[in-house]
Amino acid sequence: MKRILGLCALMFLGISSRAQDAVTYKKVQYPAGYTEQLNVVYTKVNGWEGKLDLYLPSKDKGPAPLLINIHGGGWNKGSKESQTGFSSFFKKGYAVANIAYRLVQVAPAPAAVEDARCALIYLIKNSKQHNIDPDKIVVMGGSAGGHLALMAGLLENDHQFDQNCRGFEDVKVAAIIDKYGVANVWQWAYGPYKTSKSATWWLGEKAKDEAFVKSVSPINHVKKTSPPTFIVHGNADPIVPYEQSIALHKKFVEAGVRTEFITVEGGQHGKFPADKNSEVNAGIMAFLKSLGIHK
Repeated sequence: MKRILGLCALMFLGISSRAQDAVTYKKVQYPAGYTEQLNVVYTKVNGWEGKLDLYLPSKDKGPAPLLINIHGGGWNKGSKESQTGFSSFFKKGYAVANIAYRLVQVAPAPAAVEDARCALIYLIKNSKQHNIDPDKIVVMGGSAGGHLALMAGLLENDHQFDQNCRGFEDVKVAAIIDKYGVANVWQWAYGPYKTSKSATWWLGEKAKDEAFVKSVSPINHVKKTSPPTFIVHGNADPIVPYEQSIALHKKFVEAGVRTEFITVEGGQHGKFPADKNSEVNAGIMAFLKSLGIHK
């Protein structure tokens, strides 16, 4: 019986993978003078290749600030190819790295965190090659991608999830952009607010291991040296509770970390009206400018 279930699961994953591969996304549109490097391998784990897409400005203006973007999808769906809206960053001369990571169907927690960290470390180590300013790296994501952006940046030189990319000590980012991300995985899995099967699926066999779950929860990694963090969340989010971002912002304030929190009134899970999206994007760019990441 177990063997039959295993075969069924493999067939399902194969169908899911092919279905996702069949989706056609619009290509990222970038300005004249930019170049692209697609499917750059940043790590290899048990036959799986972690890939990222790079969009690089001309080198004539010196090293560029970098945006690392991480897609969402509950750690069980989504792809880097689905992420295309970077015009605000291109206008300010940012390089952009759009990363893929292991979904739960490939490996459960903490695999996605490990991959986000390895992508960051790869880009820091290869910053000179790609004409990137390693002191001006911003990591951004929405939903599960927001969780991974927070983990990648907040861990700093804590290497507990760096076993696939060891040996690099100066891991830092200039800022984190957290869009309605999961800050407390334990609470998202078990309450007191809305609970999520995505969380327990991703946690797998460690779903009841409270110490482990806390270790993959960004809120537990906030400290006085944490990078400046911009948070946006809709207060009518039916998927990731708005209260998660309230608690995270409070933790940053208590630690003395520079932070900004925008509440989108009536905002759903990333489904904001066009005018609110414009306000959020303007707020993000103003926050980054205030940090000196771009002019």
